[in-house]
Amino acid sequence: MTSVLLLNGPNLNLLGKREPGVYGSITLDEINALLKHEASLLNVKVYCQQSNHEGVLVDAIHATVDTHQGLLINAGAYTHTSIALRDAIAAVKIPTVEVHLSNIYSRETFRHHSYIAPIAIGQISGFGAESYRLGLHALVHYLRR
Repeated sequence: MTSVLLLNGPNLNLLGKREPGVYGSITLDEINALLKHEASLLNVKVYCQQSNHEGVLVDAIHATVDTHQGLLINAGAYTHTSIALRDAIAAVKIPTVEVHLSNIYSRETFRHHSYIAPIAIGQISGFGAESYRLGLHALVHYLRR
C-alpha cells in the first residue's frame, strides 16, 4: 500500500490557538484526522509527524527512504529559511508536495520565497486545511501515474 508522510514544522502544533485570523480555528489533530480519513478513501496510508526542531524534521525526511513513497510537508517558517530541509528532500529524492494554510504570496515579503518549492512536484497554499487535502490528492495522483 502506498505510504505518505505528512510532516509539519514549527508552531503548527499551536493551530487552533495561533493567529486564527490567519490560520483558522482547526487544530493539527483535526487536520491529521481529516488526512487519515481522506487517505483511507484513496487507499493509501498517511503517517503524521510534527516537530518544532529542524534536525528532527531532517531525520524524518531521511527516514522516508524505503518507508514512504511520498512526502506532504508544511515546513512552517522553515519553508523560508531552511536549506537543510531542502537538501534533505533533494537527497532522498522523494516526491514532495508543499502545502500552506495561508497564501504565502499575499503575506509579508519574506514569506514569498520557498527553499522547498523548486524541488517539490508542486505547492498548494491559501486554502486553509483544504490545502492539505488537495495536496494529498495531487501527491497520490502523481504517485499513481
